[in-house]
Amino acid sequence: MFDIGFPELALVAVIGLLVLGPERLPYAARKTGLWVGRIRRMVSQMSSEIDRQLKAEEMRERLRKEGDTLGLEKIQQTVNDALAEAKKYEDMVEKNPATPMSSKASPPQTPSSRSDSQPVESHTQSDDAPKQHDRS
Repeated sequence: MFDIGFPELALVAVIGLLVLGPERLPYAARKTGLWVGRIRRMVSQMSSEIDRQLKAEEMRERLRKEGDTLGLEKIQQTVNDALAEAKKYEDMVEKNPATPMSSKASPPQTPSSRSDSQPVESHTQSDDAPKQHDRS
């Protein structure tokens, strides 16, 4: 940025010491350092924002070029053909969507709604099945 060497910094320090005096020089140097830091941060933020904007513009340009080469008309024609074919089979779709197809099937029978009077068998271990012994 600026080409300031050691001799120039020494000259500025001597002039500052003579003008401000030894009591106010540290305060002035601290304030000057803070201002220089703020200016550097602002400059770096601006340059990074400009870089981001340039990259975004390049990306938009690239996407526009790729969109042109993809043939959006061909994609639109494919979608239109698929819709036309789907309309051929439209009559197969049930016209009344409020009636679900599962309501046509009979509901499962519960033990209380059985027509036969046979008792429901419980699934307990029968006498014929081998018994497991605890081996602790």
